[in-house]
Amino acid sequence: MINRNPCIANIKAGYLFPEIARRRREYAASHPDAKIISLGVGNTTEPILPHIDQGLIEGARKLATVEGYSGYQDEGLLELREKISAVFYNGKFTADEVFISDGAKCDIGRIQLLFGAGTPVAVQDPSYPVYVDGSVLIGAAGGWTGEGYSGITYLPCTAENSYFPDLSKLPENCLFYFCSPNNPTGAVANSEQLAALVAAALKKGIIIVFDAAYAEYIRDAALPKTIFDIEGSRKCAIEVNSFSKPAGFTGVRLGWTVVPLELKYAGGESVNKDWNRITGTIFNGASNIAQAGGLAALDSDGLKEIRRLSDFYLGNAKLIRNALNTLGVLCVGGDNSPYIWARFPGRDSWDVFAEILEKCQVVTTPGSGFGPAGNSFIRFSAFGHRADVEEACSRLGRLSF
Repeated sequence: MINRNPCIANIKAGYLFPEIARRRREYAASHPDAKIISLGVGNTTEPILPHIDQGLIEGARKLATVEGYSGYQDEGLLELREKISAVFYNGKFTADEVFISDGAKCDIGRIQLLFGAGTPVAVQDPSYPVYVDGSVLIGAAGGWTGEGYSGITYLPCTAENSYFPDLSKLPENCLFYFCSPNNPTGAVANSEQLAALVAAALKKGIIIVFDAAYAEYIRDAALPKTIFDIEGSRKCAIEVNSFSKPAGFTGVRLGWTVVPLELKYAGGESVNKDWNRITGTIFNGASNIAQAGGLAALDSDGLKEIRRLSDFYLGNAKLIRNALNTLGVLCVGGDNSPYIWARFPGRDSWDVFAEILEKCQVVTTPGSGFGPAGNSFIRFSAFGHRADVEEACSRLGRLSF
């Protein structure tokens, strides 16, 4: 009989979000009359807005006609790739540098396959769990040590360093996952910080995987929305992004990755060409219907709807942050991000999670699930219906810290 994949054996049992769901189910079973409100998992809740929705409908309708039918589009529709470059990158990239996908999370997994088990990995701490768990699954990291996975360099991002890592701790020739606006902290790196990151990457032979999935929530015009606003980044960075959170496409599934032609391996080979080979080998492209919706999202009416939807969630974030501030809880995020990172000094984050669930019937996300530096923090998500968020904020008043 075939042995189990040792990489799967290395991964810690209980991926964060299924574990939260399990605990929620257990609480609901023992409290059948409780109305539980989720401010936890970052899944959008509001309907897709009319113009973008019409793009999806029209995309489906075309597939029922001889003239409009289309099949495999491995790299993505040419028109959509060109539109992404024009709207988000001021036309800096050719269509050959933009790859359409079924979401940023999926592309992060494929990127790990691209670089393989032999590449050292570094992450912000705390960070989105897929960077770490995916690295373990591909064999780039070892087993759980109790404080993290062996073989991964964790760079703490805390209040003391303004949630930006000490770049001197980055190992040479590694793959570094960096997210801004950050999930889970909600912190946004400024131009000076990103310039320092790019300089460090170029000096140390690092490739940055820049996760910009929440860029459309940035309201401060001085803050960069893309790593490619920084000089030199085309030689050291890949950017992943998504329609999920700005356009409500969490269930539609559509994203993209930019791999510049200038990005090379140590031996001078093209990363772009290898990425094209990887995606063409194991991926047949995003749904053509989803891509039609993406095109609608990027015209003038669609961009207005993206702004309207993200403004709505930022309004929720402001309510949550104000409620926590009233309790004396220190927070970051919620202004240029849909996440609020709340600090509970000296407390275990799962204990705080349990207390909020028990006293308020509100589900949150324990910070320790995002990495060792996340303990004593709770992530609050602004993705929710307004009435539910208002009710949850009212219930938070039952707490005392």
